[in-house]
Amino acid sequence: MSELNELYQQVILDHNKNPRNFREIENADRTAEGNNPLCGDQLKLYLRLNGEIIEDISFIGSGCAISKASASMMTQAVKGKSIKEAEKLFEEFHKMVTGKMDVEVEENHLGKLKVFAGVLEFPARVKCASLSWHTLRAALNNEKTASTE
Repeated sequence: MSELNELYQQVILDHNKNPRNFREIENADRTAEGNNPLCGDQLKLYLRLNGEIIEDISFIGSGCAISKASASMMTQAVKGKSIKEAEKLFEEFHKMVTGKMDVEVEENHLGKLKVFAGVLEFPARVKCASLSWHTLRAALNNEKTASTE
């Protein structure tokens, strides 16, 4: 395994063991629930908005390491961003994990989220990595549920 892949694996394992923003927000403006029936991943996402800015975001739930790490890193990436910026990150992330963007060549704003670029080699794991993102999009659209189906 290359040093870079090993580093990526360590980052994912760290976020799985110690997920950031893993809590409920009592005064959330919006919530959405996500479900990945293939893997059993389930999460509930909480958003508190200040106008067009994601002031706070969190999640609870259970799932595989990739799903939980992706949710953890997503909450870090979009907190403090505008809804428009979060939508742009969703688009870039989705293109990356589905192989429609080469993050090493094409301009993007993914930063540390690039650790998930390798999931496209494991098609069943793409849905694990993207569940939290689909749930974010549902919450931003004031929808209550999201699925990877």
